[in-house]
Amino acid sequence: MRIIYTLGIRLYLIIIRIVSPFNSRARKLVRGRRWLFRNMERELPPDGPYFWFHCASLGEFEQGRPLIELLRREDPSAKILLTFYSPSGYEVRKNYEGADYIFYLPADTPYNVRRFLNLVKPKAVFFIKYEFWFNFLNEIGRKKIPAFLVSGIFREDQYFFKWYGSWFRKKLKTFNRFYLQDKASEQLLEQFDLRNTLVTGDTRFDRVLEIASESRELPLAEAFRGEKKLIVCGSTWEEDLQLLLGLNLANTSYKLLIAPHEIDEEKVGSAVAAFEDKYRVITWSGANKANVKDADVLIVDNIGMLSSLYRYGSIAFIGGGFGNGIHNILEAAVCGLPVLFGPNYQKFSEANELITAGGAFCVNDSQEIAKVFAMLSDPDVMKIASEVSRNYVRKKSGATGRIYKDFQQEFFSLQQSKVR
Repeated sequence: MRIIYTLGIRLYLIIIRIVSPFNSRARKLVRGRRWLFRNMERELPPDGPYFWFHCASLGEFEQGRPLIELLRREDPSAKILLTFYSPSGYEVRKNYEGADYIFYLPADTPYNVRRFLNLVKPKAVFFIKYEFWFNFLNEIGRKKIPAFLVSGIFREDQYFFKWYGSWFRKKLKTFNRFYLQDKASEQLLEQFDLRNTLVTGDTRFDRVLEIASESRELPLAEAFRGEKKLIVCGSTWEEDLQLLLGLNLANTSYKLLIAPHEIDEEKVGSAVAAFEDKYRVITWSGANKANVKDADVLIVDNIGMLSSLYRYGSIAFIGGGFGNGIHNILEAAVCGLPVLFGPNYQKFSEANELITAGGAFCVNDSQEIAKVFAMLSDPDVMKIASEVSRNYVRKKSGATGRIYKDFQQEFFSLQQSKVR
């Protein structure tokens, strides 16, 4: 099975190279890895070892970040190496100051794995959420390097638990501890005799609390809001915009602040065109405190502000629910905003739990979103939904501390067993 898996990896690498001239993400990945080992050999001191954190992309980094920073605070001498698979993570966080060294993850071939681990000499390995590379796991296990899965979550439909999944499940035994988001994941793993688990919760809740405490004042957003209320629409796609077009802002006390998921010129232009026939639309880059007051819709055409924008909102709409799945709803919830999104949310436990609690609402079409807005027009209903959202995040916090405490004990035990 390992031969078939490795052949699949090599085939994938060939495909990535073929499409790279036509696909910007593939092109960045190919270029980023081109001189990877040369750069590592030049930059990494030979003494090591490192606490190695690996994240697939930016979202997983945000989950791992609280643990990285807690480790740094508790052990300032610790050397931390961070890797990303995705260009969208690496390009944004390649200058992150919480890690000593940041690289792309090399392709998961046996030769690359051995070369990487010999350079890094990991003291311990942390994979975030669901990033599994089986040649890496095989060699980590062979070298007996302590390995931990952070904020893991498992579902019955994953390939580990299919009829063909025994080889993949066997590699999961590499992990010394699974730090899991929920009890259902623990019960599922236990069915397959994977018992080195601890339900700690999700570190994302700790991170969004940090983000909320660090949010910036944005006078332009305040000027845009004026005497009205804001619907802050985060990470929207074309399908989400079509739904929002069904709102009749003229008959409400609301304005729309829209942060598209992709902010290239074409996507921003499409968002402007969608609304300008009905409303006065302006982009963030073209706005000032004078002209933004008269706009009904403000399109945010830059990145890095969305988490700070939620503080100016009354209601949040989160995109992705008509595509592959909703984006981050917690940054809105922590600010006390009732959260709306499309129907593809089932894989996200926080969305299911917030809907049950009354802080979030699924909307399938313009009629349903109008009904939710009518319901939230009642001040008492709005107050309850806001409090539910805000309190939900706070009650779920604390995973980072629980993980770090157990890690210290487990790591110390492993080190002692090596001495013996």
